[in-house]
Parts: sequence; structure tokens; C-alpha cells
Amino acid sequence: QVRLVESGGGLVQAGGSLRLSCAASGRTFSTYPIAWFRQAPEKEREFVAAISWSGGRTIYRDSVKGRFTIPRDNAKNTVYLQMNSLKPEDTAVYYCAVDQFSGARLRVGVKEYDYWGQGTQVTVSS
Repeated sequence: QVRLVESGGGLVQAGGSLRLSCAASGRTFSTYPIAWFRQAPEKEREFVAAISWSGGRTIYRDSVKGRFTIPRDNAKNTVYLQMNSLKPEDTAVYYCAVDQFSGARLRVGVKEYDYWGQGTQVTVSS
């Protein structure tokens, strides 16, 4: 079992920055890929970024490349989402999630992730 708790959301002006945190419980956290997803009102949940268990590989959706990064600190059982140059279209509830069965792959499908946090709201004003 892995329990995830997100924090760090809030209201920020366009062009600003936020850092989200995903704190995990469970001794096997460091062995799993972790991803961030987001869901805007009346839209489907979408992939944002993922990081391998070692932190050596990352992938991003095109619209956040160059603006967001996803570092992890396995010693602290925490994954972050550093968001810079925020845009109003980044407004959403952000979720972190664990993929138990991907092996070495980094996957982008919502259904492929097994454990989810409760989400944290990010609002970017124009």
C-alpha cells in the first residue's frame, strides 16, 4: 500500500511559479515511477509529467515542457512538481499517482496508475 498526500497548490498570477509536493508513505515508494496528472473543470484528467524510480528519466506533456520539472527525493519519500511561467490554462486540480506495474516504462494513461492522492488546487489568474 502507498498513501499519497499532495500540497503546495494555491492562487498565482500568470507568469508566476509554484512547487507542488507529493509525500508518500510506504517502504516501497522509491521503487515506483511517479506521475503528476491534472484535471480542469469539465475536462478529462490528463497526464502532466512522470519520473522513473531512480529519478534518471522523466517525460512531460508537450504544453509544459520547458516550464515544469518533476524532481524526486527518495530519502524524503517525496516527489515535486516545479511549475514556472504558469499560464491560466494550467488551472486545475493536480494529482500525484503511483504506477506499480510499469517495470522500466514511464506511462501516461490514467488507468495505468494504481494509487492516487486527493489532489491540490492550482489557480492561475490572468
